[in-house]
Amino acid sequence: METLDSTTGLRERVAGWRREGERIGFVPTMGNLHEGHLQLVRRARELADRVVASIFVNPMQFGPHEDYDTYPRTLQADQVALEGEGVDLLFAPAVGVIYPAGIEATTRVTVPGVGEGLCADSRPHFFTGVATVVARLFNLVQPDLAVFGEKDYQQLAVIRKMVRDLCLPIEIEAVPTVREADGLAMSSRNRYLGPEQRRQAPQLYRTLCEVAGRLRSGERDFAALEARARRLLEEAGFRPDYVSIRAADTLQPPGGGDAALVVLAAAWLGKARLIDNVQV
Repeated sequence: METLDSTTGLRERVAGWRREGERIGFVPTMGNLHEGHLQLVRRARELADRVVASIFVNPMQFGPHEDYDTYPRTLQADQVALEGEGVDLLFAPAVGVIYPAGIEATTRVTVPGVGEGLCADSRPHFFTGVATVVARLFNLVQPDLAVFGEKDYQQLAVIRKMVRDLCLPIEIEAVPTVREADGLAMSSRNRYLGPEQRRQAPQLYRTLCEVAGRLRSGERDFAALEARARRLLEEAGFRPDYVSIRAADTLQPPGGGDAALVVLAAAWLGKARLIDNVQV
């Protein structure tokens, strides 16, 4: 596996593969890789001839008091993991490579609709930062397909809409959430959990599964189900940000004709903000 940090080297290598008629898969990450990330890489390997991964902790998607400076950076371990999964190229640029004019002077990509509400209410900067950096990475790598996880359900919806709206010739492939044995969704931020909080953390998934089960049994008082879930999380020691039942395709409040639903939640447990979802 080759590791590059310049856009020129990246483009030259990918252009050579493309001249050979090879299909390019791309997995963008912020590093500190776990089994969930590696599942994305494996899916890309199944669908493409060449796989490019990126590691870039994107400052544009962090708020003023969030964990950008302390976000775990484990490049050497990540390189070993990616090479073990057969990744052909790792792009690991510095901030100045992605934002050569500086963050404030950079053109931004804002995705309306699915990029509003839910996580955007407490992190209004987040999805613009995600859409902007992913659009830049897509333009640099120019992949045929890119792979994302369903754990970040709203983020996945934002990227899909951005690709459609900007007419980008990229297939977006989704991979189901990878979980620990007790149900906790794998996340780099799980390392912020203390031992007792780690024992409590799977209650988030269990609560969403209970809501999903009630929906499958025919309950349709969405507000009551959301309120019950928040109460259960509070009793388990969480500080809920939101629990919301939405239409799976649009992330709007569900109407009578919406057959596919998704239950989404974000909640603080100590220093960790955990997110999860269950599709119905």
